[in-house]
Amino acid sequence: MKIFGKNFDDKKVKKIVYTAVFVVLIGWFVFRFIMVAIESRMTVFNPARVVNQNGTLIEYVTAHKQNGSLGMPVSVKNNRAYVSGTVRTKLRAGQKIGDGVIVSVSSGLDLDSGMYVVKTKNVVDGINYVQIDVNGYFVPAYAVHDGVVFVADSGTAVARSVTIAGQDSDVACISDGIKDGDIVITSKVTESQKVKVQQ
Repeated sequence: MKIFGKNFDDKKVKKIVYTAVFVVLIGWFVFRFIMVAIESRMTVFNPARVVNQNGTLIEYVTAHKQNGSLGMPVSVKNNRAYVSGTVRTKLRAGQKIGDGVIVSVSSGLDLDSGMYVVKTKNVVDGINYVQIDVNGYFVPAYAVHDGVVFVADSGTAVARSVTIAGQDSDVACISDGIKDGDIVITSKVTESQKVKVQQ
């Protein structure tokens, strides 16, 4: 067989063609492998890589000390309630409870129940709420777990023990353990977890 004026036997031609095809295929596979690797690093979203690099995006509240009120639940039956010493310190005669009012709060323990007796007027039986004035840092109640909140500190979730001044079904008031400007995390996080605060 003549190619470009030179004589080649069929075996030599086949060998050249096969070698050329093999080299082209290997080159194409190597090129595609490199391109896929480059595209993966540049454009494909990898959530685990983003979290490791930037931290988990969190929900939060910024702590600011303020005055406010909470609805504290008190169980009333026949215009009488039995409360603990801690609750007793927050109650006083004339305070509104449900649709009625507190008439008196005992100064001594009821010997039968071991609790303090609160007498009310015009209050229906069942759970009624007393508005308690408090001063502190108001955060969602679900952000507090066994007296601990998580704050974002230098991109890390840090557990802080706090003192709760009062709490209702939605909100907790913290009197000690955090300060103005602290980022209180309301998302679910763990100690030392890397976090990201989106402004």
